[in-house]
Amino acid sequence: MTIDSNGGRCVSADIAAGFSPAAALFHSLADETRLRIVQRLARGEARVVDLTAELGLAQSTVSKHLACLRDCHLVDYRAQGRQSFYSLTRPELMDLLASAEQLLAATGHAVTLCPGSGRTGLVGEAVS
Repeated sequence: MTIDSNGGRCVSADIAAGFSPAAALFHSLADETRLRIVQRLARGEARVVDLTAELGLAQSTVSKHLACLRDCHLVDYRAQGRQSFYSLTRPELMDLLASAEQLLAATGHAVTLCPGSGRTGLVGEAVS
């Protein structure tokens, strides 16, 4: 899933790049801002204003990434009066991220910026 530069919304990975569902999931989590939001929401629900203050991000940035995570069905919200409280829809997402951290620790965090692509990958891994 990628953020459409025109509307700031997630676009189906099938439409954007023809990724498999698994690749689309990882692509949706490949953004540091979205990961920070997910990690914060793992501690409990939050409003946009809470996320902007805690993460030091602009309201428009937080809203754009929350919309992406909602489109990916990883985050949802509940309305209370005029406020919206965001939370993770799939708590097992944190298990996935914990496994990724264990894998990174086991590989010595051998992650580098792939030359010319602006994308990160494991050292020696072909990133297309």
